[in-house]
Amino acid sequence: MSIVLPLRGTVALSPFRVEKLLQKAQAAHLPTCEFNSEFWYFVSSAEALNNDTVQQLQALLAAESVAAPPVAHEHLHLFLITPRIGTISPWASKATDIAHNCGLAQIERIERGMAVWLKGELTTEQKQQWAALLHDRMTESVLADFAAAEQLFAHPEAQTFSSVDILGLGKTALEQANRELGLALSVDEIDYLVSNYQTLQRNPTDVELMMFAQANSEHCRHKIFNADFILDGEAQEKSLFGMIRDTHKAHPEGTVVAYKDNSSVIEGAVVERFYPHADEQQAYRFHEENTHIIMKVETHNHPTAIAPFAGAATGAGGEIRDEGATGKGSRPKAGLTGFTVSNLNIPHAPQPWETPYGKPNHISSALDIMIEGPIGGAAFNNEFGRPNLLGYFRTFEEQFNGQVRGYHKPIMIAGGLGSIQAQQTHKEEIPEGALLIQLGGPGMLIGLGGGAASSMDTGSNNADLDFNSVQRGNPEIERRAQEVIDRCWQLGERNPIISIHDVGAGGLSNAFPELVNDAGRGAKFALRDVPLEEHGLSPMQIWCNEAQERYVLAILEQDLDLFRQICERERCPFAVVGVATDDGHLQVRDDLYDNSPVDLPLNVLLGKPPKTTRSDQHIPAPESAFEADKYDIRESAYRVLRLPTVAAKNFLITIGDRSVGGMTHRDQMVGRFQTPVANAAVTMMGFNTYLGEAMSMGEKPTLALFNAPASGRMCVGEAITNIASAAIGEMGNIKLSANWMAPCGTAGEDEKLYRTVAAVSELCQNLGLSIPVGKDSLSMKTVWQDGETQKAVISPLSLIISAFAPVQDVRKTVTPELQDNDDSVLLAIDLGLGAARMGGSALGQVWKNLSGKAPDLEDAKLLAGFFRAIQTLVSEGKLLAYHDRSDGGLFATLAEMCFASHIGLTVDLASMIAASQAKRGSQKLQDAAVRTLFNEELGAVIQIEQSDLAAVQAVFAAQGLREAVHVLGNINSGERLMITHGNTVLLNEDRLALQKAWQETSYHMQRLRDNPACADSEFALLADEARSSLFAKLSFDVQEDLAAPFINTGAKPKIAILREQGVNGQIEMAAAFTRAGFDAYDVHMSDLMAGRVKLADMQMLAACGGFSYGDVLGAGEGWAKSILFHPELRDQFAAFFARPDTLTLGVCNGCQMVSNLADIIPHAANWPKFKRNLSEQFEARLSMVTVPKSSSLILNEMVGSSLPVVVSHGEGRADFAHLNHTIASDLNIALQYVDGQNQITTDYPLNPNGSPQGIAGVANADGRVTIMMPHPERVFRTAQMSWQPQGWGELSGWYRLFASARKVLG
Repeated sequence: MSIVLPLRGTVALSPFRVEKLLQKAQAAHLPTCEFNSEFWYFVSSAEALNNDTVQQLQALLAAESVAAPPVAHEHLHLFLITPRIGTISPWASKATDIAHNCGLAQIERIERGMAVWLKGELTTEQKQQWAALLHDRMTESVLADFAAAEQLFAHPEAQTFSSVDILGLGKTALEQANRELGLALSVDEIDYLVSNYQTLQRNPTDVELMMFAQANSEHCRHKIFNADFILDGEAQEKSLFGMIRDTHKAHPEGTVVAYKDNSSVIEGAVVERFYPHADEQQAYRFHEENTHIIMKVETHNHPTAIAPFAGAATGAGGEIRDEGATGKGSRPKAGLTGFTVSNLNIPHAPQPWETPYGKPNHISSALDIMIEGPIGGAAFNNEFGRPNLLGYFRTFEEQFNGQVRGYHKPIMIAGGLGSIQAQQTHKEEIPEGALLIQLGGPGMLIGLGGGAASSMDTGSNNADLDFNSVQRGNPEIERRAQEVIDRCWQLGERNPIISIHDVGAGGLSNAFPELVNDAGRGAKFALRDVPLEEHGLSPMQIWCNEAQERYVLAILEQDLDLFRQICERERCPFAVVGVATDDGHLQVRDDLYDNSPVDLPLNVLLGKPPKTTRSDQHIPAPESAFEADKYDIRESAYRVLRLPTVAAKNFLITIGDRSVGGMTHRDQMVGRFQTPVANAAVTMMGFNTYLGEAMSMGEKPTLALFNAPASGRMCVGEAITNIASAAIGEMGNIKLSANWMAPCGTAGEDEKLYRTVAAVSELCQNLGLSIPVGKDSLSMKTVWQDGETQKAVISPLSLIISAFAPVQDVRKTVTPELQDNDDSVLLAIDLGLGAARMGGSALGQVWKNLSGKAPDLEDAKLLAGFFRAIQTLVSEGKLLAYHDRSDGGLFATLAEMCFASHIGLTVDLASMIAASQAKRGSQKLQDAAVRTLFNEELGAVIQIEQSDLAAVQAVFAAQGLREAVHVLGNINSGERLMITHGNTVLLNEDRLALQKAWQETSYHMQRLRDNPACADSEFALLADEARSSLFAKLSFDVQEDLAAPFINTGAKPKIAILREQGVNGQIEMAAAFTRAGFDAYDVHMSDLMAGRVKLADMQMLAACGGFSYGDVLGAGEGWAKSILFHPELRDQFAAFFARPDTLTLGVCNGCQMVSNLADIIPHAANWPKFKRNLSEQFEARLSMVTVPKSSSLILNEMVGSSLPVVVSHGEGRADFAHLNHTIASDLNIALQYVDGQNQITTDYPLNPNGSPQGIAGVANADGRVTIMMPHPERVFRTAQMSWQPQGWGELSGWYRLFASARKVLG
């Protein structure tokens, strides 16, 4: 038994976090209590620690020893919140890593808990209510005293498997196991197993049954998509999957991999990729390669309903692994995220369309999902180092045709694009004798049975089984695994990876059989060689758990030493756990018990159980006319702007890093006011090219209630009208992912699904599009018992289309930002040709009016012609602004264009109203006006030069779209959106008033989730245009390259691009310095510790951004302490800083780390530390900074300049608590946040973290060491900037920092 040392830490919860908890307690009618919280650390070791070690631990953890932990008494109640007993938290893994790298090898593990003390009178029931408020049931336990924390380190005995007595009890035994284990086996699957085991003449083990259940779950096998369908008594010719495949058969061109790997691969281009070269001591070099594009989109709906943060986090993490495990290894690049939930019912902000209906107790509310889920998804992307550039958010919950339709089982979608070498796109055949390896994190008792649980209606499973089926994420270790994969594929033809799969649903029990079965092999595994972080797991738990951040792969035995070296350098765990055989048999040996928990032919596990047949009938939607004329236009406008589907998504966007990697061209934020209205996401393929990739989304689920096939066609249409804003060329260059959600088994829904898949397949074939990848989640129904009432919430059929395409020139991408050009004109392109159908519209939703007919795309030629016309105008540079029409209709499109630019519009709808009246045969002006403004037929609004009007009209006419084009009007100087019908004013509203309504939902959510004072400050800034605008005022010529004379000498100073485990910003840092003439080297802290690299050989050091050790023990502090507590490293860094011929730059995480080395940096004693942002949220912004006069040598050539720069951090607030809260008068402030009037600011979000005096960076007294929280390395090219001043060329103003460094070193 381990010895456990408790250490008392600092205050755990900030005042506003405490206030939020007290408000929740008050709402639950709990008595008022005095509230205190503090962190406690529990350190386990085999033997008692000596005083020196304890003192080191106290310094490492900022904690203190106590003679005895305090105890609760009658009126003082203790709630000790710890990781769930029996599990090990990701925090513990990283904190223990830090301790070991600091030389504290005798420590077995460090865990952290939070002690909450409540002073007051509480009954037992009230204490239980408080416990529920204070902890996450999925990942945490609540203990009553400190002694109980020793349970965290208990080492239970190892277990063996159990068997199910089929031979003795037959089918009944398996039916009972099905219920008890939550296997979700169907009747035919039970019969299949009984038959096969009777043939094998033995009983199945619980391991084999769980493995079969996961491998054959709907989640993994997609049985409905492969089923036979009988509709209205008539057998259908094709399966759903067959119809999807038809799109690829018709248009295979441009697709490299479809339907047979973790992701799809489409053709890219030959570009120069930038990464370290293993044969040149990890020197960064450009490599000309044929580089293809990976596309993948996944869902993680069930886990997000149960535990929103963990569910969304592991949804993002799982999809990232899918990309990385494509072919023989590849690199994820940019992500997308989407959420569909039921009504939010925000406290104190009720909306007229919301009617609370209730929910099952063990699933989260829509509000909780949207507060916690997006943070989970963003946090994983942030920490892994993948920018999230695209998304959507929809709420819907309404009575329709006698049923409640909505999303109590939410949609959480995670996807993205990546890059892959052409030579790595296909997995190789695994030969007999190949080693089978687990790469990444250890196994833990989490996520058991997740695949089967995801295949059930939410609420139908046992609550405890639901919780057991949810995972928790550790993105920092997934980053380490990705670094290993990167080092492997970067070896090109010498890549040791033969084949690789990610570990997802079913854990190793699914991943390893897939790996070998794909190659026609069998395998033998040693169960006890599987790395575990928890003791006492049964064979089923070891083999089937879904612990995240793992990959399985095959290598040749001769490559093991090379692979081991790569893993050890990246500090990424791996283990050889099996070997490939040629007999098609799967055996898992347990040497501890000398038995085999798994021993069966692979064709039994993965063979085809009887094919399912689905029968359904068409249920016609009720038909009733949509009476548009009864709705006031002004009230409708404000309601629609507040509908979350239409409203601003800031609260979902600014929490996500959008610049990491340095390849982002177009994120969600548009223009100098950074308004979230972009049509599509666009990335660049390299650091010296303008070739790129684009992705967009389309989803229209409410239309499916009226016309499911129309909803499918409209999803495709919306994705195309969005991605049309980028320079793509031919429509055939676009490839689609289709994610299908439906409540299959509900009467009429299987028929809707089938007809919609058929409609989408036909449309795509007509357009020249293919769907090489997708996913389905077909149990979109929530059922529960509410007293005597059986309740159900059923989702509409929900298709989400994600479009991906290579881009010819990212600079030609057009945004919705109106240009301040008085000689311009706006045109509307209405692909509905006046039909103005209102079924399923945002207007219908906000008035609780689900009637009318759904918009549709009856003629594919209309969309094809539209795309060709827009692409012609994009390539010719004739579009000043472009925005598609979608949710909220033409009104929302126009309003968002105004919001992005702070420019008003004067619009006359006479032409469009006339077209609608003619189409509908109705002369009612109010009816036609409402329909024209709020219908959601496909279309767009464009701004062009007045002088180009005839030419632009001719382009559309050439595509047969003359009748679709309407001249709308012009910009105005009054910042008003004025909409008329001839001389009749239909709407005349102030832009600011409309924008405040549009921002309200985001503001309320931000206020609930983050520091409310920060939310208030950001909302107030909407009215302060002058202070909230970006600008650039340079004190130098942006065209001048200071580095050019030095580059021309041929001399290249060596720079160490320093990273620690979890750092993710090294590539862009190296690229920026390489552009400025440096010889950049990838230096991992493990290189320094092992002596492979010496700082003495370097002239400059750049510490990069990211999440070293996952920001455990404070951002950058664990990294710094691994230097300060390591005598050799401490001396090496101190010597480097003391040299007069060196420079150092620390950025973001590197800034935090270097600030903690102030004791060994000359003249840095007055530096701040960098602590949690004032908002207590990760902040990703394009922020204004100024460069004041300071000692900084690398900023010396920029003094007096003010310009925008990317910030992406959670802990960037300059803090002087260690200096008695005093800012020294001689502190060299090198960078400061300013507002739009160039005044130093502490106002959020202009100052994104609350730093006093706007401090964004500092330097030491001799100027050789500069640290800053912003990221100049991510915006050294103008094309990397979300907003850029006119007149800048290839290189932005921030390139001068890197060029200055080159000049300083001579």
